[in-house]
Amino acid sequence: MQPDYLEALGHGIYAIDTGFQRPRFDAAYLLVENGRAAFIDTGTNHAVPRLLAALDQLGLSPSSVDWVIPTHVHLDHAGGVGLLMQSLPQSKLLVHPRGLRHMIDPTALFEGALAVYGVEEMQRSYGELQPVPPERAQASFDEQTISLAGRPFLLIDTPGHARHHHCIWDARSRGWFTGDTFGLSYREFDTPQGAWLMPTSTPVQFDPQALRASVQRLMSFEPQAMYLTHFGRIGFEQQDLPRLAALLLAQVDEMEALGLSLRQAPDRHEQLKAGLRALYLRRLHQHGCQLPPDQQAALLDMDIELNAQGLAVWLDKASAA
Repeated sequence: MQPDYLEALGHGIYAIDTGFQRPRFDAAYLLVENGRAAFIDTGTNHAVPRLLAALDQLGLSPSSVDWVIPTHVHLDHAGGVGLLMQSLPQSKLLVHPRGLRHMIDPTALFEGALAVYGVEEMQRSYGELQPVPPERAQASFDEQTISLAGRPFLLIDTPGHARHHHCIWDARSRGWFTGDTFGLSYREFDTPQGAWLMPTSTPVQFDPQALRASVQRLMSFEPQAMYLTHFGRIGFEQQDLPRLAALLLAQVDEMEALGLSLRQAPDRHEQLKAGLRALYLRRLHQHGCQLPPDQQAALLDMDIELNAQGLAVWLDKASAA
């Protein structure tokens, strides 16, 4: 019997709920082709037992994994890379060039996250980051194509959420593995209208102009699905990716305008949080979400906090430029 954290999505694609924070919040993807495998995103160190168990569940050995590909090096996507690769003797890490050094020596990555989350949360949620040997790591480049047992995957540079972000195109499923570039979509907010999603401006490299360009580049491929880390596949059932892209871009505009309006506010952080909360709850109401507003807000509390922090960093950089 397949465990409840492993979901088959067709085309040899499996979503693994990493268990980070809450159920159906953070996904890693396992791709299987002719007995060979690749992971896209890994979750944190605490997810590694699930990732290895998923291989075993599908009758694959750790030596069958050729690639480990984090979309970017934020810890909910790449925190488990080093520990996972210790159990995958044949695998190579493929990471955005701006993230390569952080996977080989994660000291600065850990300290940066520590500044955002604090000691207690770092230990509870992430654990000690493990380095990847330099000889097993390589940098991606824009429009690079790699092969998994003859199946091609295209990587493109997608800044906006972070400068160290790439997305991976699978022509077989006509889907993108988007990390955080195509936003966050939680299944609790699904309605008869379909999925709902929101942008993420998590510190420290949010760039609304770059994000808009990246989303438009993804959509230029006329995809049929987006495989989000937070959470799961969207767009497939109702063929509604154009609606979702429009929703995402409209909210990027609204978040940018909100930030600019509060640039000099004395209690800016609290006002940013209040403004973001109002924005998202209004959008969820328009989407027909039936959850009570306080429950909606509770599900979004962490994202609202991080998005407010990210907007503040962007505002301060823009002011200093």
